[in-house]
Amino acid sequence: MGYQGLGEILCFFSFGPLAVEAAYYSQTQAWSLTSLLASVILGVSTSLILFCSHFHQVKDDLAAGKRSPIVRLGTKRSAQLLPWLCGSIFVLPLIGVALHWFPVWTLLSFAGLPAAIKLCRHVGANYNQPDRVNNCKFIAVSLHFWSGLLLGLGFML
Repeated sequence: MGYQGLGEILCFFSFGPLAVEAAYYSQTQAWSLTSLLASVILGVSTSLILFCSHFHQVKDDLAAGKRSPIVRLGTKRSAQLLPWLCGSIFVLPLIGVALHWFPVWTLLSFAGLPAAIKLCRHVGANYNQPDRVNNCKFIAVSLHFWSGLLLGLGFML
């Protein structure tokens, strides 16, 4: 399925809604819109890592017959999509707080914003230079780590 460009979508569900909702349900025997919204944030940030890992390997993906989202969209359009994906990681906690589903402390996840800005600027400037954009997945890991860690800490506080 990854060769058809579905890896990011599978990653989103597997490491977002399915994982979080399964863990939540196993502990509470109930479903929660709060945990579902939080799981979407985690799913997007996890999928960003996989998404970014393809920017530097478009030629290899094409040669192997892999139709990753970057191959399908092209590097320029993918780079233009990246700020929207990153932005969702920060808009969704705001929505959660505004709806009183998330504690205000979950806004600590905004500490991941510098990594998101760095990622978007780096990919935006280098999307067509595989040798320069090959490290963007590591910036995406930093974004995922800090925003996810602090989102979780916000819930604990």
